[in-house]
Amino acid sequence: MDLTGATALVTGGDTGIGAAIVRALSARGANVAIDYFGDALPARALVSELVAAGKKAAAFAGNVADASDVAGLVAQTVSAFGSLDILVNNAGIEARYPFVDTPDDVWQREIAVNLTGPFLCSRAAAKQMIAQGRGGRIVNVSSIHEDVTAPTNAPYCAAKGGVRMLMRTIAVELAPYAITVNNVAPGAIDTPMDAATKANRKLDTELLDEIPLRRWGKPEEVAGMIAWLCGDEAAYVTGATLVIDGGMMRQAGSL
Repeated sequence: MDLTGATALVTGGDTGIGAAIVRALSARGANVAIDYFGDALPARALVSELVAAGKKAAAFAGNVADASDVAGLVAQTVSAFGSLDILVNNAGIEARYPFVDTPDDVWQREIAVNLTGPFLCSRAAAKQMIAQGRGGRIVNVSSIHEDVTAPTNAPYCAAKGGVRMLMRTIAVELAPYAITVNNVAPGAIDTPMDAATKANRKLDTELLDEIPLRRWGKPEEVAGMIAWLCGDEAAYVTGATLVIDGGMMRQAGSL
């Protein structure tokens, strides 16, 4: 798979699944803009790693829930590399509370980052891709929780369900411009976000009992699926959610 000459913007691309996506796209020849929010060190270290390997990469700070920041991310990406051909909406946050105890600010913050963020970034990227006139790729890192319930995680599930319908709707609207839009829905992936669950033997065992393949997924496996969606081989795939969960969704309720 060759992405040479293409430019990708990966939100939340500095750590976890995001960093794996950045490396996967870069390895296939893409120029990569890394969006980060907060600590700049991981993003800068990743840029240094890629540049040392002869790749083209840059890091830009931006809050995906802020329209002016998003406009700046797209403008900086185009200024640095000349185009924007791939957007990966990866940035996301999660906080667990019983539904009746969920604070208002938690709801607002999760919806802002996990749903408004993909909306704002996709809109800005699509405008740029349409202006360029050569199509493009938009991929959202969703979750199996766009379809599967997760008690104590109502805002996250609501946002991911929203991302599913956002993706399906804009896939139809953007198809005339040869812009494909898809979701990748991970299950349990071994990232720092889930480190506490993995470290708890009881919780880890209970989780693995729900996964037919009996293991956690790797960030690189998610990144490989996303890279495929960004290439020519997936040019006829749009409006779809590709699940990568070790069979977890199929196991639910079968025990």
